[in-house]
Amino acid sequence: MILDYVVWNVDPEIFHIGNLSIRWYGLLFASAFLVSYYIFAKFYKEANIPVEQLDKLTFYVAIGTIIGARLGHVCFYEPGYYCSNPSEIIKIWHGGLASHGAAIGILIAIWLYTRKFEKSIWWLLDRIGIVVALSGSFIRTGNLMNSEIVGAPSNVPWAFAFVRDNFQRGLPENFTRHPSQIYEALGYLLIFAILYYLYRKTSLPKREGYLFGLFLVLLFGFRFFIEFFKDVQVAFEQSLPLDLGQLLSIPFIIAGFYLMFRKTAVK
Repeated sequence: MILDYVVWNVDPEIFHIGNLSIRWYGLLFASAFLVSYYIFAKFYKEANIPVEQLDKLTFYVAIGTIIGARLGHVCFYEPGYYCSNPSEIIKIWHGGLASHGAAIGILIAIWLYTRKFEKSIWWLLDRIGIVVALSGSFIRTGNLMNSEIVGAPSNVPWAFAFVRDNFQRGLPENFTRHPSQIYEALGYLLIFAILYYLYRKTSLPKREGYLFGLFLVLLFGFRFFIEFFKDVQVAFEQSLPLDLGQLLSIPFIIAGFYLMFRKTAVK
């Protein structure tokens, strides 16, 4: 007998010691930073920049990512709930991180870093885009392990029955959806491969800002498309012509095209 859907009921916790819980999401999130650090260390070495400065950049980006992703979720998706329960804002372990907020947080963090250490913001952003795309693949895999940010209802042969999510929503255990986390993880991995290839094999890195613009177009263009296969995260999105993820992606896509086709590079 051939199973026409995948039963997904993975425990998001790997193991725990006392009150300390090690979860797949946290492990993959940390792995994204470690792999990104390794790749960026090569960028710094090739540019004869002391690798010690990368530690400071990593700190800025890590803080910007976490704060931006959390505040993005708070402000974009559930402002009413968090205004009524402000103590929940700092409880990141309860879930609720927005990739668009993370993007804004990273941009602000890099701007602050370049102002303090007098670096070219476009040199950094062209390379940041490469590792962010790879990190997105890690993080969406973490979402899969958490059975969260699930896809829209579907009966395709590769549909997933997210048992934990179905239980929380009061749905039948065999209710199936698109495994949109896998779609996104693979899409972001492909975007990373494209950007890394262009960085290594072409002269595009000499056009400061171009690779970052291409990153914005590819990543948020893909994000706009993939939202058609995802379930809405909050109820009010059902009344919108496009969901919030798509609406928030449009400004990033426009900015990306501007950076790619502007006549002069901004230093």
